[in-house]
Amino acid sequence: MAGGASLPATVLPFILRGVRLVGIDSVRCSYGRRLKAWERLAGLLKADRLASLSETIGLDQALDYGEQSLKGEVRGRLVVHTGAD
Repeated sequence: MAGGASLPATVLPFILRGVRLVGIDSVRCSYGRRLKAWERLAGLLKADRLASLSETIGLDQALDYGEQSLKGEVRGRLVVHTGAD
């Protein structure tokens, strides 16, 4: 989301292609239900797979990676380690 969080779009292309846009409104779910969902996700998504989807970089690398990301040259998620523990 380096370019921003907004999504200026219409749903028409999704409707024409038969794509369903679905989401979860977890605000209204009970704590117990959310906990069960997170436990299920933890069982489905293994740590090694999750690690392959992200890369940890230093704060000193953030600007370079930000430029690369805006050019579409970065895949996955970046975790910026600020040096603070």
